[in-house]
Amino acid sequence: MPQTSFPKKEEEILAFWQEKKIFEQTLTQTAPKGDFVFYDGPPFATGLPHYGHIIAGTIKDVIPRYKTMQGFRVQRRWGWDCHGLPIENLIEKEKGFETKKDIEADIAGFNKACRDSVLRYREEWKTSVARTGRLVDMEHDYKTMDNRYIEVIWWIFKELWKEGLIYEGYKSMHLCPRCETTLSNFEVTLGYKEVKDLGVTVKFRITNYELRITNIPKGADVYMLAWTTTGWTLPGNMALAVGKDIEYVAMKTQSSKLKVQNYNSKLKIGGEYYIVARERVKEIFTEEECEVIAIVKGSNFIGLEYERLFDFSREQIKNDPNFKNAFKVYAGDFVSTEEGTGIVHIAPGFGEDDYQLSLKEQLPFLQHVNHDGTFKSSWRGC
Repeated sequence: MPQTSFPKKEEEILAFWQEKKIFEQTLTQTAPKGDFVFYDGPPFATGLPHYGHIIAGTIKDVIPRYKTMQGFRVQRRWGWDCHGLPIENLIEKEKGFETKKDIEADIAGFNKACRDSVLRYREEWKTSVARTGRLVDMEHDYKTMDNRYIEVIWWIFKELWKEGLIYEGYKSMHLCPRCETTLSNFEVTLGYKEVKDLGVTVKFRITNYELRITNIPKGADVYMLAWTTTGWTLPGNMALAVGKDIEYVAMKTQSSKLKVQNYNSKLKIGGEYYIVARERVKEIFTEEECEVIAIVKGSNFIGLEYERLFDFSREQIKNDPNFKNAFKVYAGDFVSTEEGTGIVHIAPGFGEDDYQLSLKEQLPFLQHVNHDGTFKSSWRGC
């Protein structure tokens, strides 16, 4: 049998398509079924094509070819995504920038450098796309940095605004402190791995416990214990959440192996009353360290009030119309007894469950961390 060079055959076929202008003919020939619009998300212009682009491009090529064979005219205009982090990160690296603040010294110059460099791999893309056999118009490409394109985006936004479909709000998102931008769900799960992290168990002093637990002496120190691995969110604490159907125990302790975060030197560990989920007691205390005083359903704790951890928290929200709802206990369907204490500290500015509960219960919103991961200047420490 004769030896066949498949790469050479491919090149011969591609040369034939180009010589006979096969793709161009599909755009000029009669299209009895009219136009078929195919939207193709453009790739970033700052990187070289890779295996993922080849797979996606092949799939995207199948549909326009099929619709063309059915009698449609399918314009396949190539586009370039010129905005966002890829080009910014590239120029920042070339200029030796360490943080986003370095850009502010010459914003116009930085923008020009991005614009001048954004299409540096254009020719490599043309060669690679053509080599895969994809039929697409790369000679009349569009760029997201073109004023015409930007104008259309603003027009679309205006129309959405006129229809009342645009609103301002908050959403809990993962953030990159280096880029100071949000991360997509894909980026968060990419290379995901579990690591051991430090946790902290915090005492929240209940001020009106006698309303729900009558067999604890008046004037006693009664605390709900909440566990968290995000200690930096505690200045933003606005509430506590319990499971309404979870059983909790109120216990008196003499001494404790629990390393409770102690924000006030006047507070002591031991000789106090602690409230935790019944299922979590053995994970926190030994039998010799505690005496169960009461077993209470979580629903009975709803509405109890506690002392704020920091004066900072009160000062930041004292003029908030929802101030009256802060520093109370609420029910949360996300509370479980799988880990921690069965009591969740709620900081609306950190976490989707926290934020959704804040909307439901009309809690104040406090965000005390900058996008670079540092505390805002308003935070002076405890």
